[in-house]
Amino acid sequence: MQLANKKWTLEEFSQLRKEVLAAWPTGAQVDLDEALAYQKAIAPEKRFVNKLNEAVKNRVTLIQPRAGVPLIAEHIALLKHLETEGEADLLPTTIDSYTRLNRYSDAERGIKESQATGKAMLNGFPAVNHGVEGCRQVTSAVTAPVQIRHGTPDARLLCEISLAGGFTSFEGGGISYNIPYAKNVSIEHTLLTWQYVDRLVGLYEENGVSINREPFGPLTGTLVPPSISNAVAIIEALLAAEQGVRNITVGYGQLGNLLQDVAAIRALDKQTREYLERFGYKDCEVSTVLHQWMGGFPQDEAKAFGVICWGSAAAALSKATKVIVKSPHEAMGVPTKEANAAGLRATRQLISMLADQQLSDDPALEAEIQIILDETRCIVEKTLELGDGDIAVGTVRAFEAGVIDVPFAPSRFNAGKILPARDDQGAVRLLDVGKLPFDERLKAFHKDKIAQRARHEKREVSFQMVIDDIYAISKSRLVGRPRG
Repeated sequence: MQLANKKWTLEEFSQLRKEVLAAWPTGAQVDLDEALAYQKAIAPEKRFVNKLNEAVKNRVTLIQPRAGVPLIAEHIALLKHLETEGEADLLPTTIDSYTRLNRYSDAERGIKESQATGKAMLNGFPAVNHGVEGCRQVTSAVTAPVQIRHGTPDARLLCEISLAGGFTSFEGGGISYNIPYAKNVSIEHTLLTWQYVDRLVGLYEENGVSINREPFGPLTGTLVPPSISNAVAIIEALLAAEQGVRNITVGYGQLGNLLQDVAAIRALDKQTREYLERFGYKDCEVSTVLHQWMGGFPQDEAKAFGVICWGSAAAALSKATKVIVKSPHEAMGVPTKEANAAGLRATRQLISMLADQQLSDDPALEAEIQIILDETRCIVEKTLELGDGDIAVGTVRAFEAGVIDVPFAPSRFNAGKILPARDDQGAVRLLDVGKLPFDERLKAFHKDKIAQRARHEKREVSFQMVIDDIYAISKSRLVGRPRG
């Protein structure tokens, strides 16, 4: 198919669907009519969209962990622990790396090795291999709604099996699950594979089953300026809405400066709604998610809890609809279920304490929101211009031109020209704007912010600032200042 931001016909979708379902034997278990009937029988309180819409209405912040192990019984036990001991509002099923790469034979071997050794030999839940019935065992065993979280450039079969298996939310997108995760996969290819995912979700929607879709907000999770992640989220929301998705959660990865984090979530919510309205998707429901710090963590558990709680404060004060929670074992690898639950409880405490508080709309906050809105608009509008009004075509050309540029991404289809660094108060700015389509006012703003820090630290503006900032939080700081 030729890429265009145009809703697929049922014939186009059905023609490709046979090939997708034939990619692994469990694909034969998927029957759309039966899957729709199964989804319709799921209790309303177990549906992601209902929980999110209620949270938006009441302006409360829900908490959700990441979690996934290879075997069904162990995965259910893990989710139950996080639901009861961790007090999670929403639950995940994090998919293993082999499945993310469509290496289902390797995932099958990992399941058998896990069974033989009694140890988790995969870093997540291989949903494709467990099939529809295996997924239904998981989703029916817990009380809270469950979402698929992964990192898959081609998630078509995973989505088919997951939705038939009773999951009511599916994460990812053609940009956010390509550029930060893959080296040699083209943007055009992943936009097409994710149009399939969104068209499938749209089919469920058309048949009375609303599935939540969530683009992955943090991207590389390493000093990503808000305007870049917000622009990607908006683009992926527009692409999803065109295929019939009607419940969208747009996300953002915490950067550490409270004012900037609050401003970013508020700008993202406002601008996503504006663009959806502008292009005629007037019946879309929008929610937001803040991901707690995605960079390096301190190894000391007490210090790690400090980072977790700071992210919780940012989520609560920004009124994000939900927050994705880290664990105090973040620096040491896969957390125990106890550590994962402890991170959730710490987050719950902060969220509860700040539920009735809000940051005043002071000039500094309003100025930060406006900067993010202006920068994001520059990126999205230029992308539309490059595509002659087609956001899908424009996205491919925008990456080619460096108009969209994600810092520290492995993809060879990403320009990699921008250099982010923190300003004197820890907000992420741009030491080098690369080819981003900012006007002279915005370029001067970034230059001045970085120069102020350099003067304070009595050093030249240089790449060393970037390096220092990448490691700063793991060393118990925010700004990577030189140690005298």
